[in-house]
Formats: sequence, C-alpha cells, structure tokens
Amino acid sequence: MSGLNDVLVRLNERAKDSLAELIEFASIPSVSAQPTHKSDMERAALWLSERLKRAGLRTVELWPTAGHTAVYAEYLDAGEDAPTLLVYGHYDVQPPDPLEKWHTPPFTPTVRSERIYGRGVSDDKGPLLLTVQVVDAYLSTLGRLPLNLKFLFEGEEEVGSAHLNELVAQNAQRLKADFVLSADGGMWSADIPSLTVSARGLAALELTVRGPAKDLHSGRHGGSVHNPLHALATLIAGLHDESGRVTVPGFYDGISELTPQQRGGIQQLPFTDEAYLTQTGAPAVYGESGYSTLERQWHRPTLEVNGMWGGYTGEGTKTVLPSEAHAKITCRLVPGQEPERIAALLQQHLEDRLPPGVTLEIHGSDHGARAYRLPDDHPGAVVAREVLARLYGKPPLDVGMGGSIPVLETFQSVLGLDTVFFSFAVGDEDIHAPNEFFRVPRLYEGQQAWAQFWWTLAQKKLEQEKLEQGSKP
Repeated sequence: MSGLNDVLVRLNERAKDSLAELIEFASIPSVSAQPTHKSDMERAALWLSERLKRAGLRTVELWPTAGHTAVYAEYLDAGEDAPTLLVYGHYDVQPPDPLEKWHTPPFTPTVRSERIYGRGVSDDKGPLLLTVQVVDAYLSTLGRLPLNLKFLFEGEEEVGSAHLNELVAQNAQRLKADFVLSADGGMWSADIPSLTVSARGLAALELTVRGPAKDLHSGRHGGSVHNPLHALATLIAGLHDESGRVTVPGFYDGISELTPQQRGGIQQLPFTDEAYLTQTGAPAVYGESGYSTLERQWHRPTLEVNGMWGGYTGEGTKTVLPSEAHAKITCRLVPGQEPERIAALLQQHLEDRLPPGVTLEIHGSDHGARAYRLPDDHPGAVVAREVLARLYGKPPLDVGMGGSIPVLETFQSVLGLDTVFFSFAVGDEDIHAPNEFFRVPRLYEGQQAWAQFWWTLAQKKLEQEKLEQGSKP
C-alpha cells in the first residue's frame, strides 16, 4: 500500500492546483447544443487533450465525428495480465439559460462556502477532470499505473450522443476493456455513499391525429366532423387505468417483480413522500398502485405524455375546430422490455382504439435504449463498494436511476461491456439548471476514491492469479 499512499499524499499536496484547473476548464463554454459555441467545443477538447499529455500519457488523440470531437487517451504499460478499464466522461455542457437566474456568471466559476458554482462543474467536468488528475499523481510519484487505462471523453452527451455509437463501432478494437468506469452519473446524497446499479431504458413515439383537411369554424362545423383534439384526448386517457397501470396489452410481459433485497435496500434510504412533494411542489404522489415512489421511479416501467398541442392556443378566443392534434410519448423501461417491441405494442394499441372520423400517423424515435442493471457480483461493483466503505466509513447503498443513459446501450451492444458508475457529483447540485454547483470536498474525495479503485482492482487481480497458480498441480 506504500505506493498508493504516496499517490494519495501527492493528491493532497496538489489540492489547490486541482481546484484551479477545474475553474479553468469550466470557464470554457463548451455548449454542444449551440452552433455558436463550436469553437469553444474545439477549445475544450484541445484543453482536455493537453491536460492528459501533461499528466504523462504518451498516447492522446482527438477523434473527430460528424458532430463534436471526442478525446481519446491510453496507458497500456501495465502488461497483458493487468486489468484494462475504459474510463468514460463528457466535456460538453448544457446551455446556461436562463442567464438572469444565475447569481454569478455561468462561465466564471465561483467558489462560495466549499462549493464551486458554474455550468458543467458537476455535470461532468469536475468528475471527469479528477480522473486525469489521479493519473498525473500516479505517474509523477510512481512513474506507472497499476493497470491499463483507456479514456474516452465525448463532446455530445448533452445532445444525445448522436455519433458515439458509430465512433465506438469504428474503434471497437482499440476500446476493448474489462469494463467501463464512468465519471458521469451521480450519488444519492452528499451524506450517504451510494452506488448506482441500474438505469431505466427508453422508447419514444410522436403521434398526429388528423381530421378535416384544414381548420374549420367550430360554430358552422362543430358536431359534424370529429375534432382531432377530442380524439387525441380519448386515446391518451385510455393509456392508463384507474390504478395507474399502463393498459397497452403486453406492456408488462417479461418483467420480474422486485426482490426482497431491492425493496429492503430502498427502505433504508432517507426518503419520504412528504419531502419529495416539498421538493417537487406537487400536491400528491401518484402512480402504479402497489409500489412506493422510489420503486416506481427506479424499477417499474412508465408511460408518460410529454406534450400535447393543436388548434388555437394564443391569447383570446378563436372558435376553431382544428385539423390536427399532436402528442409526444415516452416510456421508461425496465429489464425484460425491448424498446422496439414496446414501441410496436404502443402503436398497435393506439391504432386499434382510434376513434372514427380521424386518421393517425405515428413516428418512432431513434433514441431508444434498453434498461440496464449491473450484476451484484460484478468485479467493478465489488471494488466500488469496498472503496466507498473505506472512504466514508460505512457501506454504500445500491440505488437506481429513473432516467435513461443511451451510452450504456452503446458500450453493452457494441463492446459487450458493463458500466460501473463512479461519479462524485450529487443529485441535488442543480445540473442543467441555473446555479449548478459541485461540492469542493467531493473533488478531493473523488480523487482519493479513483486512486484506490485502480489500486484495489489491480491487487485483486494479482491475488487471484497467485491463487490460481498455487492450485495448479
């Protein structure tokens, strides 16, 4: 452990420099969604590649895509018998709007009360950068890393990772690893260590209901032809029953019930519906009966209407019978549900129940993703739990993620790799919102944890090899 201790000491010595680097990195407005920031995206990719080189990595490359550039780096000097990890993160950030809601400028990172405020500091520049700083600490003290590492930092996560699948497929041989260790993600809270072990999948549809060929006068034509908005409302209302269950036939096929372990783990979390309602401002919780709020968020599938529109919605009155009505629908999926199959079932359900006098047009989405669950005994999960327990003095709780992360699908389907989330961001840090922040102590805790993770994983591999050699006749 003496080598690891030297690395941890070096990280402590460089604490001020680490924070200064984050301030510099987060000052670059790398907003992937806005073409006006194209040069800033290029500047951020270059900054990151130069920081990887300064850390001591000899192989650092910029990988262009049809969108924004990805940054790749590798260290393969630990030998063929050492573990090989693919470290993932993203350097692009969300737009900072609305600007008037920020207390300090979003791209002038500001430290207040052990928090650094700025767009992207939590999602994902702080958690990403600390991994590079750990590499630097290893190479500047020991001159080596205990395992092989490959880094893939993309610039399009905040716009759906549109070109990541193609990029990973084109470079599949170079990206081969034992598993992915993700700097993206987040923990349940700053006080309770947690390991995210699941994420729901996604299926999406957009539908248009059409009636007359043009908008009609509702006085002259009302009661003579079917109103597309009425027809759409009927379709939408029929997607759930009174208990909150989705009525689409086959929607729940193949889904496993929650295990006692899953339910017990959720019950240990400091969560109450009352606190949740205070946070959201909703008057009451609602959803599929028979399940708690967190069970529904993490382990049950949902069908949500994300938007409905049509007809006249401007100021005042316009007595119109609209020709079209529209809706966007997304389903969050759990293991056992395939996005394509769920989309097909939903389409068939809507077509079978279409009211007379209107037509239906449905468009699918190319942003589907399967649900993901990390096996309980996965080597990365075992090491993560051990490191977090050592760092925080108590074992981490397993938590789920209600959202969907398409990159999980990419790594699993293209590379056959599981992903272990090991981010030190926290869910309450206003990501995607004004006044996003990152807790400064989490920067240093994350550095300690990543350094220990790499060391522990490598040591476990050595111990396993010794056991296997000792058992040979």
